[in-house]
Amino acid sequence: MKRLQRLLLSLLTVGSLGLAHAASVEARLSTPEVVKGNMAQLQIKAIGNRAAFPNIEKIGDAKVLGKSESSNISVQVINSKKSVIRSTTQTLTFAPQHDMTIPSFTVNVDGKQLKTKPLSLKVVESNAKVPAGQSGANPLFYLSMQSNKSKAMVGEPILLTVYFAVREGVQITQDTEYRPPKFDGFFVKPITDQKVYRQDGYQIQEIGYILIPQKEGSFEIGPAAAKVGVPDRSRRDMFGMFFGTRWSQIASNTVKVTVTPAPADADLIGKFEAHASLDRNVTKPNKPVNLTVTIEGEGSLEDSDMADYEIDGVTVYSDDPVVTSRVSGGKLLSSYKKHFVFIADHDFTIPSREYSVLNPQTKQVGTLEIRGFDVKVEGAPAQPSAATGTPPASQTPVVYTNIQTDTAPVKEKVVTKVVEKSSWWMLAAAFGLGGLTAILLTQLPWRRWLAKERFFREDEALKILYPHMGEDPEVEAMVRKLYAKKRGDKSVEIDKKALKAMVERFR
Repeated sequence: MKRLQRLLLSLLTVGSLGLAHAASVEARLSTPEVVKGNMAQLQIKAIGNRAAFPNIEKIGDAKVLGKSESSNISVQVINSKKSVIRSTTQTLTFAPQHDMTIPSFTVNVDGKQLKTKPLSLKVVESNAKVPAGQSGANPLFYLSMQSNKSKAMVGEPILLTVYFAVREGVQITQDTEYRPPKFDGFFVKPITDQKVYRQDGYQIQEIGYILIPQKEGSFEIGPAAAKVGVPDRSRRDMFGMFFGTRWSQIASNTVKVTVTPAPADADLIGKFEAHASLDRNVTKPNKPVNLTVTIEGEGSLEDSDMADYEIDGVTVYSDDPVVTSRVSGGKLLSSYKKHFVFIADHDFTIPSREYSVLNPQTKQVGTLEIRGFDVKVEGAPAQPSAATGTPPASQTPVVYTNIQTDTAPVKEKVVTKVVEKSSWWMLAAAFGLGGLTAILLTQLPWRRWLAKERFFREDEALKILYPHMGEDPEVEAMVRKLYAKKRGDKSVEIDKKALKAMVERFR
């Protein structure tokens, strides 16, 4: 009875708040690229009190194979004012056979006819093939390996894909073992977004790698290998269950790659664009100014790093770059992001920067420019001129690295693809290990002890206090002491009690 009363009270409360957000619609795809034969999903989300969706039977020339709707109500509080956001989402499942443009759809939301934006969907073919010399026209399982190029320059990325295929209807054991190929002479990064699909009577899992050649020469990569177990149907226990296993050792082909020298004047290889943004051009003395530099485009940025800025009389902090890579349409797309913080008591200039970029197709070297900025410090003297010579000791530039900024990391949505659980042993093993780790970290009693003790470390305290430098002069003074001690100044003394109290404020 009490539970029913609470439910009615919450519904009345929500109903009394009303909708404070304008009606809107949005369409989005579960993925912008799908392997032919796989399902794609289109989600149409309507925000408003009432939504009436059109009866969609086809998306382009692909029939809608599944349809579902879900609703959500959330309460938002801004400046002590409560508002309700009501949304309804329709999910359509279909099997596209070629590249297509998802058309615009009209949804009636609170009496208004609102249209979604068209979307592009790319459909790609799988390159998996049964390797030459494989016994039988239709083996139970096989490994195959391919690269997107046989020649590359030092630093030029190569996409290597291993295909593990199991004939449909064949059950393999969970303890099947996979051994990746050897990559001598290459920097290697596994591609986390692995494709799983059915094709030509097989269940196929793609295991991708990004390879960056580190030196010139001729290389033979591979093979990849696996020890595959199949239940032995000829051996059963008294209950008629299988208990025997028949093992098979399989290996893929090898891939040969020729690596040539890269031009000495090229900093990067690929096609990239650079963007730089400053959170403010005018600040107060000793208050931080934040610069974000982003480089993105086609090619690899995995082993790239920007040197820190050195500006007379300016203290510079920086964090580690965040580099992400993904494969789309057979191309490697990368993004590099790095944050810098500048603190000074006078006007200063953040200089522009230039990097040489080699286009691997045209073999032409171009220039990638990161713009500069002028920063005005209110009520402070102008920036020291280069004509005056070396700045005084108090204005010697100081550079700190690996400092965490208050920029929140992007949360990635992890989607698990399962075609038939008996075939995706790699995914099961990965999730099993992750689950065990999570249990250990969350349940063991020493975790609570670590949580209490860890913040007493000065490095951890520095990361906690740094984003709050501009809020309190005492916090700023403590941060400067921690930095000085971090760089080896033994004359600095830290009041542990004061440090603990500050950390407790911002935990």
